Amino acid sequence: MPETTLHPPSTRPVEILLVEDSEPDILLTLEAFEEARVPNRLHVARDGVEALRFLRGEGEYAGSPRPDLILMDINMPRKNGLEVLREIKADAGLGSIPVLMLTTSQADEDVRSSYERHASGYMVKPVGFENFLHAVRAFENFWLTFVRFPPRL
Repeated sequence: MPETTLHPPSTRPVEILLVEDSEPDILLTLEAFEEARVPNRLHVARDGVEALRFLRGEGEYAGSPRPDLILMDINMPRKNGLEVLREIKADAGLGSIPVLMLTTSQADEDVRSSYERHASGYMVKPVGFENFLHAVRAFENFWLTFVRFPPRL
């Protein structure tokens, strides 16, 4: 049987784009990620239009890093998360970035629409500070410890 060589995890920070319009949820997410054991850099876009500008490096986002992962709310002003997800997955330069929908919506239609647009996952935001922190830590444990992201271009 051939020997398997294990490669140590990358020590470079994981670039994460949080697309969220709720200031309390942004602050809670930032706090939870500050406690992460895995090096990460969390960037915030407060609506879908801002997220696309960040991803495309437009205007004030010129030179912004390509995220390894996107956490996106659905219900946002100007352009909702499903519209942004469709644009990301249709873009050859962005389509390989995993997108996890992180939302309060439990509607079956939103879940179905997210997966039809090739979301990598769908997570309903838990109610309450401790529950939210627990969920973010579980997310970190899986996505930031075990998942291998596509190489950056």
